[in-house]
Amino acid sequence: MKHTLISTLLLAPLVALSADEATSSAAPRDDTAWLRKKGTLIFQDTFNRPLDGNGIKAIGNGWESATADRAPNVKQADLDGGILKINSDGKTAGHGVHIHHNAGFADGGTTLRFRFPGLNKGESLTIGHVDREMKGVHAGHLCYANLYPTSILLRDNKTGISEEKMRARRAVFLARKEKLPPDFDALLQTKEKTVPWKADNEWHDLTLAFEGDEMRLIIDGKIVASHRSEGFAHPSKRWLSFSAANSVWISDVKIWKIK
Repeated sequence: MKHTLISTLLLAPLVALSADEATSSAAPRDDTAWLRKKGTLIFQDTFNRPLDGNGIKAIGNGWESATADRAPNVKQADLDGGILKINSDGKTAGHGVHIHHNAGFADGGTTLRFRFPGLNKGESLTIGHVDREMKGVHAGHLCYANLYPTSILLRDNKTGISEEKMRARRAVFLARKEKLPPDFDALLQTKEKTVPWKADNEWHDLTLAFEGDEMRLIIDGKIVASHRSEGFAHPSKRWLSFSAANSVWISDVKIWKIK
């Protein structure tokens, strides 16, 4: 009995230490390296060219500014020294700027550099994917990462607030300025995740990666948010999309396809 007790006491800390060591030794996921090693580079842009007018295709290299025709006399996007400078005028256009480019992958992601230049209050960036060929989802909105001044939100739009039936049901309560029913609200909450974050006015590296039903957002090599939801596994993230409430700068965009 004494021998058994001593053996148990000796083994217990060893088991605990092994678990701690396994946790501490596990290297954080480097999604940027994963995309570069496993993926195929299907698009890149350094924005080193002049802007060609102020129309939908003025940015060039396959980009389209979907709100350019709503405010033809307002330059909501500019190219300057290899930087795409977005300056959304939602009041004039009636909609925040929406800039997109063909992508097309199931697993893969995007790498870029971004900066909030400090020209406006509450600067933000939304980056995500759209598939306008998809039925039953408003405007083909699939999924987005929303970077706000004090938080980051990851959202599965496909099976959440952009799914037509859910959107219609939600609109009824919003129109009446009523709270959503608890069960409906709880369901929508499973489609998104919010984490605290503090924005600044420096340049940062960003990676948005997709693997199966998981979306991960990496800033300066660190995973700042990740979430699993069935809509993230959509087989064709057809368009890469940027939108902003006002001003944000973007450079060195690369789109990678794993599958």
